[in-house]
Amino acid sequence: MKVGFIGVGSIGNPMAGQLLRAGHELLVHDIRREAAASLLARGAAWLDSPAAVAAASEIVATCLPGPKEMEQVVLGPKGILEGVRKGSLYVDHTTNSPLLVRRVHDLLAARGVDMLDAPVSGGTEGAQTRDLLVMVGGEGRVFERARPVLDALATRVIHVGAIGCGSVCKIMHNCASFTLDLTMAECWTVGVK
Repeated sequence: MKVGFIGVGSIGNPMAGQLLRAGHELLVHDIRREAAASLLARGAAWLDSPAAVAAASEIVATCLPGPKEMEQVVLGPKGILEGVRKGSLYVDHTTNSPLLVRRVHDLLAARGVDMLDAPVSGGTEGAQTRDLLVMVGGEGRVFERARPVLDALATRVIHVGAIGCGSVCKIMHNCASFTLDLTMAECWTVGVK
C-alpha cells in the first residue's frame, strides 16, 4: 500500500520505519528533511509538502507535536487538505484536541475523504519495537480499512469509538499516568520521612 507519513521525529520516524519493514511503499515529509534521512536511506521517498504527500498516497498519516502543528499541516498552505484525493484516508497519530479532530474530519468528509484519530502511547522505544498502544477513533469500516497500516505500527490497536474518541482516550491515559506518577512520588516522600 502507498502510505504517506508526515512528522518523522522521535516517535514518527520509528513508526514510519515499521511501515517500511511491513513492505508498504512510504512517502515522507517533515519540516526538517534531515529527520527523514534514515527512512530515505531505507527506500522511502521524500515529497516537498504535505499536499504532495496527500496527493500521492492511499493513506496519509501524521505524527506531530500537538494540535497547532496538526492544524497547520492539514489546513495550512500546501497542507493535506489541498492535496488529498477523494476516496483516500487520513490517520492522525498526534496527541490532539478532540474538537480539532472532529472539525478536520468534517472538512475531509465533505471531500469524500475518510479519517481516523489514532494517538499512540509507548514512546520512542515502543515505536521502535512495535510495543505501542494505538487508540483509534472513527467509523468501524474505516478502522478495518486502515488495519494493515495500523497493525504494522503496533501490537495493540484498539477501536475505541467514533471520531475524536481516540484523542479523548489518549488525554485520559495521560492524565491517569501523570496522576499515578505524582501519587507515587508522594508515597516515596512519605516513606523516606
